[in-house]
Amino acid sequence: MLLATSHLRTDYEVLGMVQGSRVKAVHLGKDIVAGLRRLVGGNVTEYAKMISEARDTAVEDMIKEAEKMGANAIIGIRYSSSSIGQGIAEIIVYGTAVKI
Repeated sequence: MLLATSHLRTDYEVLGMVQGSRVKAVHLGKDIVAGLRRLVGGNVTEYAKMISEARDTAVEDMIKEAEKMGANAIIGIRYSSSSIGQGIAEIIVYGTAVKI
């Protein structure tokens, strides 16, 4: 599956919009460690890992949706995120499924 944040300079058939979304939370113990890191500064690896995993699974969901439509590419991909609560985040990825 070809994934692109821009539009392609080739002919393609637009099949429709596809999206993937994941809500992830860190374990309470990791949330406490992350809170301590905020006090002293530095990279908060617990949250970074959580966001990375959520992003990857959201992309996988989007690709599955596009494949069901018969697409072989997704163009105009965009990401969005929001904080739902302490240690909980939603990642949304969306784009246009096309057949080249």
